[in-house]
Amino acid sequence: MGDASSVAVMTTPDKTKLTYKDAGVDIDAGDELVARIASAAKATRRTGADADLGGFGGLFDLKAAGFKDPILVASTDGVGTKLKIAIETRLFDGIGQDLVAMCVNDIIVQGAEPLFFLDYYATGKLDVDAAAAVIKGIARACRDSGCALIGGETAEMPGLYAKGDFDLAGFAVGAAERGHILPKTGEMREGNVVIGVVSSGLHSNGYSLVRRVAEQSGIPYSGPSPFSDQTLGEALMAPTKLYVKSALAAIRSGHVNGLAHITGGGITENLPRCLPDGLDAEIDLECWTPPAVFSWLANSAGIEQAEMLRTFNCGIGLIAVTDMMSSGHVIDACQDSGDKAMRIGTLVKGDGGANVVYRGALKLT
Repeated sequence: MGDASSVAVMTTPDKTKLTYKDAGVDIDAGDELVARIASAAKATRRTGADADLGGFGGLFDLKAAGFKDPILVASTDGVGTKLKIAIETRLFDGIGQDLVAMCVNDIIVQGAEPLFFLDYYATGKLDVDAAAAVIKGIARACRDSGCALIGGETAEMPGLYAKGDFDLAGFAVGAAERGHILPKTGEMREGNVVIGVVSSGLHSNGYSLVRRVAEQSGIPYSGPSPFSDQTLGEALMAPTKLYVKSALAAIRSGHVNGLAHITGGGITENLPRCLPDGLDAEIDLECWTPPAVFSWLANSAGIEQAEMLRTFNCGIGLIAVTDMMSSGHVIDACQDSGDKAMRIGTLVKGDGGANVVYRGALKLT
């Protein structure tokens, strides 16, 4: 054997010096994001939560929030393919509100007060500016809903998402005192009034069809909207309305038998979820005028009325069911909270299940 001192030692410096950043995950960018959103999260403080970020879990004190015998109500959701328009247009300010609204609106219709929220932001490569805009929007919507942003997760997963893409999920928890959960189906009767609360537009549902219509129209998202004075992208990115204040005011008036959040499936699929078997909702479609975006969709793509009503909210984002004598109180409670509300129908005797029966036609221009 030769002298050991003459044996060449092979090294692979590139392999032995790899970092997490080399693999596509930038811890420093994640730390920068947390620093940039910390003040926004703190602004969501409410009794029961301190809203500080950085722990392994978020804490909430139900007793401090004033609950005696609470039932917890939880919801999780996303914003669907509306994200594709946000990514293409880089209009990120409203998408956080979409995420919060899709969760807290589901909680409030069960009679519960939203208490806290957590978000999940996943991407291939973290764009700190985009993520900060989204999460600050989440914080604003939480604050407007009286809901603390107590934590979340930002996941950077190279190879799983296309360049520039990201996804969002939200998780909300609320509470109601035992005996106050909605709907009160046992109190619903033939002749109860159906009240509609207007939407801000498409909200966050039906965007796979919306994007198809936009593509067929040939109008770029940066081009002028055919139905507003905005660009098409700006018009389609109008955020989902937060109904917490209106719904809580209506509930606290003591006159609400049931509430329905009108999301994917429209009035057709969502209103029966709060009705008892044997009662149908007869809806007069001529009681309100849908926002112009719905006319554009229907006219541009020849979408029939039944398809519109089972895909989009068509201008009604929240529905309340109440007795005849109390309907005025509920409408006033919603309008005093800043939302337009009106009577749109009545409960009628059905043939077994709970269904929606339409009268008239949507007032599309």
